[in-house]
Amino acid sequence: MKKIERILQNTLNKEWNGGKIIMVLGPRQVGKTTLIKEICDSKGDYLFINGDDIEDKQLLLNAGETKLKQIIGQHKTIFIDEAQRINDIGITLKIIHDRMPSVQVVISGSSALELSNSVNEPLTGRKWEHLLFPISWQEMINHFGYIETHKNLSHHLIFGLYPEIVMNPLEAEKRLKELANSYLYKDLLQYQKIRKPEVLDKLLIALALQIGSEVNYNELANTLRIDRATIEQYISLLEKAFIVFRLQPLSKNVRTEISTNRKIYFYDNGIRNAIIRNFTSLELRNDVGALWENFLVAEKMKARHYSGWNGRAYYWRTYAQQEIDYVEESNGNYSSYEFKWSAKQQAKFPITFLNAYKPIEKQVVTPENMGDFLL
Repeated sequence: MKKIERILQNTLNKEWNGGKIIMVLGPRQVGKTTLIKEICDSKGDYLFINGDDIEDKQLLLNAGETKLKQIIGQHKTIFIDEAQRINDIGITLKIIHDRMPSVQVVISGSSALELSNSVNEPLTGRKWEHLLFPISWQEMINHFGYIETHKNLSHHLIFGLYPEIVMNPLEAEKRLKELANSYLYKDLLQYQKIRKPEVLDKLLIALALQIGSEVNYNELANTLRIDRATIEQYISLLEKAFIVFRLQPLSKNVRTEISTNRKIYFYDNGIRNAIIRNFTSLELRNDVGALWENFLVAEKMKARHYSGWNGRAYYWRTYAQQEIDYVEESNGNYSSYEFKWSAKQQAKFPITFLNAYKPIEKQVVTPENMGDFLL
C-alpha cells in the first residue's frame, strides 16, 4: 500500500538548510523516524544516530568539537533519533550548530519531559520545533479520498489513527493492545519521578472514563487515594509523553463561570479504548458522545498545529451546568462549537455565553458537516 503523505513534510522541507536545528517531537510510533528518514534520503547521504542504541549513545558521550567533526565527517546531514536518550544532547547539538554551520541537524524525540529540559537553554534561537501526531483526518482524506475515509469513521472512532493501525485495519485490536503495552509507558517508567506505575495505570483509566467531562483533581486524588500534588505531577508527565492534553475553561471572571477544572483528552481514540480495553462497536456503546468529542478536539488540535494557528482553545461551562464543548479565540474573536454524533440531537448556545462573548461563529458539528470544522 502506498505510504500516507504527512502534512508536516512540506514544512520540514521548507526549513531544510535554513541555518537551524530541526526538532520533531511526538508520541512513539506515529512515524517520526519514517518521515525524517524519507526527507534525509531525498537530500542525499546522511548520518543516522539512534538514541535507543547503546553503541550510538556511547559514541556521543562527552564528545567535544574534534570528536564530533570526526564522527560527522563529510556528511551534510545528521539525524539523531530519540535524542532524549543521549546524555547532554543539548550541549552536543550546540557545538555542532555553532562549529559546523554547513551541517543540517535533525532530531526526533518521543518525550518532551526529557528532551525539552536538555535542549531548551543550549539551543535558544538555534532550533525550529514541531510536533508530529497520529495520522490526521486531512491526511486520511488526502490518501484514501473523502468517501472512503468517511465510510470508515466509526472504525476510526474506536481504533484511532496511529499509522500501524490505519495500515492494518483487520488487526487493529491486536496491534493497539501491543502498542499500548509496549510503548505507552516506555518513556514514563524510565523517568525517576514515576515511583508507582500501578497508580499511573489507575489514573489513565480514570481519565479515559472521563473524556468529555470536567476533571476535578481533588476527586481524582480521593478516588485513587493519593495526594493532589501527585495527580497534577502525573498528568503533567502524561502530557509531556504525548498521551493526553488539557483544555482549560474559558472565563472572563463572570461570577457563574467555572475557571479551575480542566478537560483532558487523549491524542488518539484507539489508545484511549485500549486503556479501558473496550473495542465494542459504536451501536453497543454508551460513550459514543465522548468518543466523538475526543476525536474532534484531537483532530482540530492537529489541524491547528500544522497550520501554524496562533489562537487559543477552550471549553465553557457555568456552575448551572450550561456548557459549550469547544471555543476558539483568535484576535479577540470567539467561535463556539457543540459536538453531536446525531444530527437529530438538539444543541443550544446559552444566552449567558452569547452575551458575554458575542461569538462570530456558532456551529453544531456532526458527521455530516465535520469537514467544515476540521478545515
